[in-house]
Amino acid sequence: MISLDDVHLNLVSAAGPVNILRGITLSIGHGETVSLVGPSGSGKTTLMMLIAGLERQTSGKILVNGGDLEALDENGLALLRRDAVGIVFQDFHLVGAMNALENVAMPLEFAGVADAFDRARDALDAVGLGPRVGHYPGQLSGGEQQRVAIARAFVANPKLLLADEPTGNLDGATGGAVMDLLFEMQARSDATLILITHSMDIAARCARHLQIADGKIISDTEST
Repeated sequence: MISLDDVHLNLVSAAGPVNILRGITLSIGHGETVSLVGPSGSGKTTLMMLIAGLERQTSGKILVNGGDLEALDENGLALLRRDAVGIVFQDFHLVGAMNALENVAMPLEFAGVADAFDRARDALDAVGLGPRVGHYPGQLSGGEQQRVAIARAFVANPKLLLADEPTGNLDGATGGAVMDLLFEMQARSDATLILITHSMDIAARCARHLQIADGKIISDTEST
């Protein structure tokens, strides 16, 4: 599903070159649940952005769903994300001028799916927001907004789900309910899940655990 071979990302700053990622080699199979933990600035989000094709590596090779990301132009990367990748962010990233139904239907509409709104309604039903389809983000709680974001991430049946601190802006109880939903949806779809989190309790719910520091994978273990 995902393969990284000696991936580096180097940026140039006023103080000189900065090595963000330093020789990441990694393979993740279909249906795996993988936590990615490490201190702030260690490269977690950058690694996820590379896998999503939202950033370009300086060197090395990245394969996602059988395709070499370096061989794809921006349109090709956008199509890959549309067809195979769902992303859930800490800050929800909902469109404020669209209601819940429109937010979830949006990626399907971009793909030209004829029954986009019917599928979006089913996805919102699946996350327990059927009665709230006409509400706008400003009318929803933080937990409800993240449920909309999860519905949007899963509506196109992605093979890969990337979640970056999805409970970071939620209280403990709400965050726990959102994580229950995320893992329930992952199990139902058998999607590969890569989850960035600072919570070791949340990380423990994944079957595999990666620890990153200073741009390197320093630990790769499985739950016992």
